Amino acid sequence: MPDQLVALTTGANSGIGLATVLELSRRGVRSVGTVRSRSKARAVTEAAAEAGVEVETAIMDVTDAASCERVVRRYRPTVVVNNAGFSITGAVEDIGDEELRTALETMVIGPVRLARLALPHMREVHYGRIVNVSSIYGRTSTPLTGWYQACKHALEGVSDALRTEVAADGVKVILVEPGLFRTGIWQEADDELSGRAESRFASSYERLLAVTRLAGPIMGEPSHVADVIAGAVTSRNPRSRYLVGHDAQAFAALQSIVPTRIKDGVTRFILGL
Repeated sequence: MPDQLVALTTGANSGIGLATVLELSRRGVRSVGTVRSRSKARAVTEAAAEAGVEVETAIMDVTDAASCERVVRRYRPTVVVNNAGFSITGAVEDIGDEELRTALETMVIGPVRLARLALPHMREVHYGRIVNVSSIYGRTSTPLTGWYQACKHALEGVSDALRTEVAADGVKVILVEPGLFRTGIWQEADDELSGRAESRFASSYERLLAVTRLAGPIMGEPSHVADVIAGAVTSRNPRSRYLVGHDAQAFAALQSIVPTRIKDGVTRFILGL
């Protein structure tokens, strides 16, 4: 392990990303959080000061190759935490091409690009950690969030391939799969669905929002996910996958024993499909 790890975390201005940059710094890692604007960078700096830790910030858009190259060249990270993402909620036929392209660029192509850019330096030092923040939705799929799940499934598929390709170079590729945690993504989903009032799925969207609101009190804190990420980053022998949250673990277990027809029937009943 190098004398000091340099960790680059995307989407660092809130939720899991913010909690992660703070926790990594607490553990002695040189922590760099990437954000898309100076105002978001100030928010990270203020949160770090309040927590009594030091976090550097870099302006970067994960969908912009030039900015990714510039930031990786500057910091030469030995750790990359691909956390940036956003909600893409809606029935498959309600999501247009441009919205879908942005989601794929942010949650699939961007993370792979950053890994590719960071790998040469990781090989030089024969050490690296690439942590891809997926979701329990990377293991399953449910109606009205299919494209978000498609992005996470794609991220998991490419992570599994990359993990074996770089293992001989001392680089570990790690998937973190959280369940329900209190992040801004739920408000994003609420805002998205309010703009789909004319959809033929409008009543099902209302039901989905109601279920999400009911789940609010049992959602975990982002700091719990950050603790898992930081533990994986600093471990000499991290696991390939981390399911985070009792709900994620229960959901994953049910996937293997509940027949598809029953799962589909229950889901259709709940959402009125």
